[in-house]
Amino acid sequence: MQYEEILEQLKSLSNPEAVAGMARYGINPDNTYGISIPVLRKIAGEIGKNHLLALRLWSSGIHEARILACMIDVPELVSEEQIENWVRDFDSWDVCDQCCSNLIDKTEFAYRKANEWSDRDEEFVKRAGFVLMATLSVHDKKAGDKELLKFLPVIIKKANDERNYVRKAVNWALRQIGKRNLNLNRAAIETANEIRKMDSKAAKWIASDALRELTDEKVQKRLRG
Repeated sequence: MQYEEILEQLKSLSNPEAVAGMARYGINPDNTYGISIPVLRKIAGEIGKNHLLALRLWSSGIHEARILACMIDVPELVSEEQIENWVRDFDSWDVCDQCCSNLIDKTEFAYRKANEWSDRDEEFVKRAGFVLMATLSVHDKKAGDKELLKFLPVIIKKANDERNYVRKAVNWALRQIGKRNLNLNRAAIETANEIRKMDSKAAKWIASDALRELTDEKVQKRLRG
């Protein structure tokens, strides 16, 4: 499937009502067609992996084309320069999350970017840092506890960021790390209790929400099992 064909297909699937709905959930409606993720996954499957096509789709600036780009790109061919350019373009939480979970967490520099971006000021770049921590905790089956434990001090340090998209990503990272195994669960619970003591609304929400899930009987039973 060629670049022009894909753009035509995306345009033909546009749904103004869906765009309005997405806007209510904080997704930037500019250059957005309102196409669901399952439909985009299906299209990505039909296209197959294609690095050069991914670069062209991203450069179109179209919301759904950018999500498609991260679904079809080849992690081994992605350069650090490319991913730095892409992260600066993030203008919606869904593009951020899809890029991190479909592509960036499979690159050789994923762990480094998680730490670097979590220290950046831009809202969606910072979010990307913590989304990477969350998705690496789930997707990187080879990672040892030591690698993931290094994220916990960073989570404590940034837990007082009141911006909605950042605090939700910090919370997500903490929960995913704590659901990986019993050892990380104990460490994440300790981290959450430390965060709860902070004089910050964001920190208190992050901690209480994480503790609710990390101490849940079903979660504990699964980890012990």
